[in-house]
Amino acid sequence: MDEELYSRQLYVLGLPAMQRIQRARVLLSGLRGLGAEVAKNLVLMGVGSLTLHDPHPTCWADLAAQFFLSEESLGRSRAEASQAPLAQLNEAVQISVHTGDITEDLLLAFQVVVLTNSKLEEQLKVGTFCHKHGIYFLVAETPGLVGRVFCDFGEDFTVADPTEVEPMTAAIQDISQGLPGIVTLRGDTKRHSFRDGDLVIFSGIEGMVELNNCSPQPVHVQKDGSLEIGDTSAFSRYLRGGVITEVKRPKTVRHKSLDTALLQPHVVVQSTQEAQRAHCLHQAFLALHKFQQLHGRLPKPWDPVDAETVVRVAQDLEPLTGTKEESLDEALLRKFALCSAGSLSPMAAILGGVAAQEVLKAISGKFMPLDQWLYFDALECLPEDEELLPNPEDCHPRNCRYDGQIAVFGTGFQQKLSYQHYLLQVGAGAIGCEMLKSFALMGLGVRANGGVAVADMDHIERSNLSRQFLFRPQDIGKPKAEVAATAAQRLNPDLQVTFYTNPLDPTTQHIFGDDFFSRVDGVVAALDSFEARHYVAARCTHYLKPLLEAGTQGTRGSASVFVPHVTEVYKGPISAADPEGVPHPLCTLRYFPSTVEHILQWARDEFEGLFSRSAETINCYQEACTSLSGMDRTQTLILLQQVMGVLKRRPKTWEDCVVWALGHWQLCFHDGIVELLRQFPPDKDGTLFWSGSKSCPQPLQFDPNQDMHFLYVLAAANLYAQMHGLLGSHDQTALKELLQLLPEPASMHQSLISDGAFTAAEFGPEQLKELQELLRDWSKGPRLKPVLFEKNDDSNFHVDFVVAATDLRAQNYGILPVNHAQIKQIVGRIIPAIATSTAVVAGLLGLELYKVVSGPRPLSTFRRSYLHLAENYFIRSVPSAPALQLFQHLKWTCWDHLKVPAGQPERTLESLLAHLQEEQALKVEMLLYGPYILYSAQWPLEKQARCLCLRVTELVQQVTGREPEPGLRVLVLELSCEGEGDETAFPPLHYELW
Repeated sequence: MDEELYSRQLYVLGLPAMQRIQRARVLLSGLRGLGAEVAKNLVLMGVGSLTLHDPHPTCWADLAAQFFLSEESLGRSRAEASQAPLAQLNEAVQISVHTGDITEDLLLAFQVVVLTNSKLEEQLKVGTFCHKHGIYFLVAETPGLVGRVFCDFGEDFTVADPTEVEPMTAAIQDISQGLPGIVTLRGDTKRHSFRDGDLVIFSGIEGMVELNNCSPQPVHVQKDGSLEIGDTSAFSRYLRGGVITEVKRPKTVRHKSLDTALLQPHVVVQSTQEAQRAHCLHQAFLALHKFQQLHGRLPKPWDPVDAETVVRVAQDLEPLTGTKEESLDEALLRKFALCSAGSLSPMAAILGGVAAQEVLKAISGKFMPLDQWLYFDALECLPEDEELLPNPEDCHPRNCRYDGQIAVFGTGFQQKLSYQHYLLQVGAGAIGCEMLKSFALMGLGVRANGGVAVADMDHIERSNLSRQFLFRPQDIGKPKAEVAATAAQRLNPDLQVTFYTNPLDPTTQHIFGDDFFSRVDGVVAALDSFEARHYVAARCTHYLKPLLEAGTQGTRGSASVFVPHVTEVYKGPISAADPEGVPHPLCTLRYFPSTVEHILQWARDEFEGLFSRSAETINCYQEACTSLSGMDRTQTLILLQQVMGVLKRRPKTWEDCVVWALGHWQLCFHDGIVELLRQFPPDKDGTLFWSGSKSCPQPLQFDPNQDMHFLYVLAAANLYAQMHGLLGSHDQTALKELLQLLPEPASMHQSLISDGAFTAAEFGPEQLKELQELLRDWSKGPRLKPVLFEKNDDSNFHVDFVVAATDLRAQNYGILPVNHAQIKQIVGRIIPAIATSTAVVAGLLGLELYKVVSGPRPLSTFRRSYLHLAENYFIRSVPSAPALQLFQHLKWTCWDHLKVPAGQPERTLESLLAHLQEEQALKVEMLLYGPYILYSAQWPLEKQARCLCLRVTELVQQVTGREPEPGLRVLVLELSCEGEGDETAFPPLHYELW
């Protein structure tokens, strides 16, 4: 298992599921756009082998959604033309082509069979055989703006892990002896989510050890949050510690074969209205297949005669078993038929992502499969006004790469797309790569006046390759934006792409300023921080540009559109649920941790203090010979502890670094704990100091044979060596031999202080003088090298140090430990990711892009989408309209601005205020430019007079101390006016310079 390559995916699926995926054999028949999406996702995610089947020759219409094909592929078998580019995505996946018919002997060689471009007759034949022989079977189709996926995993399919949620765990405070036994959870875990009937297991209990080996036990939740279990009266008395862990229950799924499911469809829907629409689309597909059977082709694009034929065939079908006999929606059937000849990249991405995820479910037994049909349509992308719908002449094939898209929207819309100019912000990540692919296939910005600007400051890492399909192993280390732009042009040489390796933030307004945004028609953003999202959204609001925004986490995803004056603006949270900027109290982290978050933060702070901040401090002292006598006493204590440790001189050898690391282990996990217990005995003053959230710690004894003890010394010694410019060592055998030769930590540790051994008051002039002398000696050597934390290099000992420190601290305080992968994810702020959800949200954004480009349209046609592929949760809703605000005679929304031209010659502040009062009846009380106050009616009259006579730009320069940026077109000012209420937020004033 290449854990670096699949690191983000492992957080979603887990190692056992990934191992099953890597052994899987999949047959994929049909390599048009939808098939290409399924294949791409499966190869990126590391399926064992993939056999391609599609003997049909490539045609022009394929190129609108099939990104493995090009003009050079025309006439070649789709499967053969796709094999080589697919193989480049993941060399570990065996990719072959089957050129003959699909026979029963062929099917028996595979675990999963997927059909994406087949007639109903073939679907029924293959589906029946697969159902009989226990082969997982899927069908996926997406004609035009409608798609569906069907799954048949057999009549007794076991889902080992139905949800994406990790099993619940909780630390134990006490367990009573009795019938029943009562488990009391620790104070920090009392607010748990255990439910009656949940199965749990126990581990790490001291005393009542009988529970550690028990089979899963059901629990009954008491009112106070404690858990009632079985008979513990004969067990040993509980002493301390232990963890209770939920055992996930497998579920059994029973699927019908396709021939049965066609007449008795189970459809994944969220409402009755959706069910009625899905049943109508189910009949529409049956009618479409019957049309193909009768005529040997799909209905001609926007041909009314062919469309009416499909409608009549659908109406003549027998009603579905188990559904209410209702008349079919003729308008829905007609629109479905009119554009069914089309092939669209966004639809292929959505259905291809869903189908690939279902393949993974079948292989791995991870997450609940569909039951059994999923229908998806985006017919709202078509104009509501029937007079604006395309006509047959506008949609007939042109023998060009956009024929599949022209069949749905016509040539006029294709022209609009070609002249668009879009900014793709952080555009070369996983979603960004998918969007660039969509832009290339759609033909967005392919004319001279159009284009796509890609902005991304990151460089390619190996872990990107399992999701960002525009990158290859040889691209690692290169700028994402540059590589992605080049790769997108290979998909469509006409695509006009420019790239930027700059962030879009306040520091780059000279790049992404007025001139830049005046040329942009819209922005697509896929950012991984709320702060960045808010900034980009504010830019779009300022320049009145539509924003399409998406994000994923594991199999969850969302896609939203924000259109000036039509929808509300972006209003996401300011920060994540556990905000980065809210620190835990220092005393809690150092002495009284009660949660894994506390010890993780402590371990991360240890890393920064030991190997980064201390080096920076020494370097500063070396450069300036700063006296420490004026420093805070506590800072001096910490500095001495962190930089010197047990050493009285700079380390010169690897052995010195090991001695330091061993001494620091003793300080952190033994001596410091002993001293803390000396100051706060468990039964001090007859009261229980260590109660509630304060867990009484226990000192550890160093044992090099325990993995985490050894790992801590290995990692700390190597990091200390790096900081001092010395060679470290990965030789674990040699380190174990060296540790046997060194004195025991208890007798060796002779540092000047230990954690808590001295208070700041006890640290007097003698200790300060000694520190000063030590620093003077240390400053004679070369500069130290601060170690900057890097999560993605598993050989640099950074994560190893945090893992070991966290685990040992958890042992000290009896806190529930976490594994290496979880620590790396939390400390590195790694977002779990998988190619399937990425593809789906990118496709959803592509649909909204169609709507935005088509021109003004009502709010009801736009969609905000939320999905959870693991649990088959799909929600699409109409976004909210912008709220209307009122003040006296003024009405505005969040998209509105007050505009005042600067004039020639430029107006003074007095003229500006007078203009606002005369034209808008606004008496300004305060005027601001960013954080700067330009004017206040509360100022003394003399100060007001000095400001009023200045030109506005002069006043801004005087207050801010700098001239406005060259080329700046607008100064954005904020108003506070007489008579406004507490909730009034006036629209920004755009002072137009030119």
